[in-house]
Amino acid sequence: MLAFIGLAAIATLLAAILSGRVSPLVALILIPVAAAAIAGLGDQVPAYILTGLGKIAPVAGMFIFAILFFGVMTDAGLLAPLVGFVVRMVGNSPERIALGTAMLALLIHLDGSGAVCFLVTIPALRPVYDRIGMDRRVLACTASMAAGVNFLPWTGPTLRASASLGVPTSTLFTPMIGVQLVGLGFVGAASWWLGRRERVRLAGSSAFDAVEAELAPAPPVDGWRFAVNIVLTLAVVGTMVSGLVEPVVVFMIGTALALLVNYPGAKAQRERIDAHAHAALLMASILLAAGVFTGVMTGSGMIGAMAAAGAGHLPAAVGGHLAAILAVVAMPLSLVFDPDSFYFGVLPVIAEMGAGFGIRPEEIGRAALLGQMTTGFPISPLTPATFLVAGLSGIELGAHQRFAIPWLFAASLVMTVAALLIGVIPL
Repeated sequence: MLAFIGLAAIATLLAAILSGRVSPLVALILIPVAAAAIAGLGDQVPAYILTGLGKIAPVAGMFIFAILFFGVMTDAGLLAPLVGFVVRMVGNSPERIALGTAMLALLIHLDGSGAVCFLVTIPALRPVYDRIGMDRRVLACTASMAAGVNFLPWTGPTLRASASLGVPTSTLFTPMIGVQLVGLGFVGAASWWLGRRERVRLAGSSAFDAVEAELAPAPPVDGWRFAVNIVLTLAVVGTMVSGLVEPVVVFMIGTALALLVNYPGAKAQRERIDAHAHAALLMASILLAAGVFTGVMTGSGMIGAMAAAGAGHLPAAVGGHLAAILAVVAMPLSLVFDPDSFYFGVLPVIAEMGAGFGIRPEEIGRAALLGQMTTGFPISPLTPATFLVAGLSGIELGAHQRFAIPWLFAASLVMTVAALLIGVIPL
């Protein structure tokens, strides 16, 4: 009975979120509460919720202060010289332009925001593409690949996986550093090849032969503050990745120092906090609501019951390879599940099923991160970023998807092979 109620709750959650009839926050709170009440466990719901919130609070705190930290650093001009440098260096070489697109997108996406990445990268480089007649689909694709292979600990998919599985972000990410480097290598090679293909296509074009790259002037920076910001950013990211200190503590201290260095005075600091508060609190509220969902679904036994029922019908020959199978299908699943419904509704059930075959939750989480709303988010119709990429690039959504999906799926498969060879997910 619990398994049936849990399955109905997850199906209702998916339908509610995918239909757009209610916000994820509302669905994540009310649906599990109603399911627990139907199961006759209504009196236990407050305890389940408090347990779930206790587990999610550090993740929500980390996200709030990560948004504030990178927002303050961006406002202070940390990335401005990088943007100017890339635009000035690409010149009129299609190979360098494509590689520069990937490099710039990767650098901008270090803050974990796909929207910010595309809002900065695509408008900065679209005139360069148009000047020599390069295909804008290459612009959209290379930016999408660079952002897609980035599953740093403060990005949405990693935070969601950590929250839903109760696994620290460092446990998920640190063993995957080598996998991400392989993914970045693939992006570099693919971008160069796409640029090379454009050179062949454009050979003999009058626009291509005559154009000279207009070098963007390097933006001025405050020397000592810029140097301090680089050191502070490297220290924050390095300490967080090392796992020596809880990420929420690292970003809290880093945010305080960033505000103190770059915006002396209470008024200026309040203004910077206010500027980024909306994005930070919006995601934090979703994460806390997810804590309610996972707390109730786990505490009530519904997830365990579903996993037991699923494992009972899953052949051992298949169950033992569950992590590898998930890694292969994770990217295409981005076309079906939005990040909240997958990571908070589907992933915990898969993890419980995997546990029955000796697969650890962090291995299931890593498998999901190899494609589900990482390489998959820039082409999924369930994320606003996809429409942003197409719109900013000036191409049709379908054209972007048809062009980019094979490349993004290939990136996911290459990283899957690397993860299997390194051993961070079991075969």
